Amino acid sequence: MKNIDLYGRKEYEEINELLNRKINEKKTLVAVHRGMSAGNIIENTIPAYIATIETGGDILEVDVIKSTDGVYYAFHNGNEKRLLNKRKDIKKMSSKEIEKCSYNNPIGEKTSYKVEKLDTILKHFEGKDVLINIDRAWEYFEDLLNFFDKYDIKKQLIIKSSPEEEYIEIFEKHKVKYMYMPIVRDEKEVEFSKKFKKLNLVGFELIARNNKSLFFDDSYIRKLQKEKYFTWVNSIKLNDETNLYAGYDDSLAILEGFEKSWGVILNKKVDIIQTDWPSLLADYIRRRRSEE
Repeated sequence: MKNIDLYGRKEYEEINELLNRKINEKKTLVAVHRGMSAGNIIENTIPAYIATIETGGDILEVDVIKSTDGVYYAFHNGNEKRLLNKRKDIKKMSSKEIEKCSYNNPIGEKTSYKVEKLDTILKHFEGKDVLINIDRAWEYFEDLLNFFDKYDIKKQLIIKSSPEEEYIEIFEKHKVKYMYMPIVRDEKEVEFSKKFKKLNLVGFELIARNNKSLFFDDSYIRKLQKEKYFTWVNSIKLNDETNLYAGYDDSLAILEGFEKSWGVILNKKVDIIQTDWPSLLADYIRRRRSEE
């Protein structure tokens, strides 16, 4: 069984308390891709995030866009046709246009549900015992961090982006030291991220295209954890071509056996696994722990 001290720099221990408590309690956390959507519950909405918690998830993923008049919403742009039956990029819509849109549910049926404002989501989960991963928000970081300051939510947010200097410098300069997780594809990006001493760098989202990747190496994962960084990997299956963690994904787990995919990832003692199937993964993790 894995034992840790505290992930992140000691001076940011108070902000990182919820993250560290959850990892110490559960050993492996379940992050849920866009929230749990099925039936008439739609991704990136409060119902999907409630379903995330009810199905065993520990971390909600919230995709962020901003309207042309400066209102933040939870939506993964590029999905306008599928979800809203619109061809226009949502980031080129005003808040008035966005709020006229209604969602299609996962089977394509029209609903009355509207795109959620980020403000509504943060107020709903503010102060609750749940972590929130903010994704696809990097173009707004400078303004968005000030927006987050209005809420009592600093211990809950894990914000990610590729490790580009322009993004990292915004976090370094900001007074509130929100937890930051770069999405890394090679060791050079890991080492670059570590150089910023005023950054609350808590962990890395590791992308391993195949099993020859350094990020697939157990000893390298241990090295990062000993340096007080958590490790996050993705078992989500985006399409037929993309491998986010060496082909060990949700589809392989469900179709060929949990041990052939999730079991391989869990054997590496990673700290966080992102999935589209939280109830199955969370139950598998619990069963594995009961057998230890």
